[in-house]
Amino acid sequence: MNTNERSMRMKLAAHTSWANTADRSARTAAARRASHHTRFLDMAREKHPDATDEEIAKVAESLKKAHYQGLALKSAQARRIKREQAQQDKARRVQAELAQAGVGTAA
Repeated sequence: MNTNERSMRMKLAAHTSWANTADRSARTAAARRASHHTRFLDMAREKHPDATDEEIAKVAESLKKAHYQGLALKSAQARRIKREQAQQDKARRVQAELAQAGVGTAA
């Protein structure tokens, strides 16, 4: 089975599974309980075990902001790389088309 077939098979299974799910909210309840916010609170408590609840909340908020800022940075970098690659590809295509048409070559 190639990558494309495997991907299609996984999508088929996911759609079938959701179609057979009567209560979507109940199915996703555990994930909502273990949300990112809880993870950041746990990380804050690990870093500052003697801190008050208020301090833990502030640290957790900073950890959350840092996490999402890191994701935003990675996203911006990926978009930039993709844009640069598209520009390079376009320049190569134009060069190839000009070369094929004999433009810019000595006769």
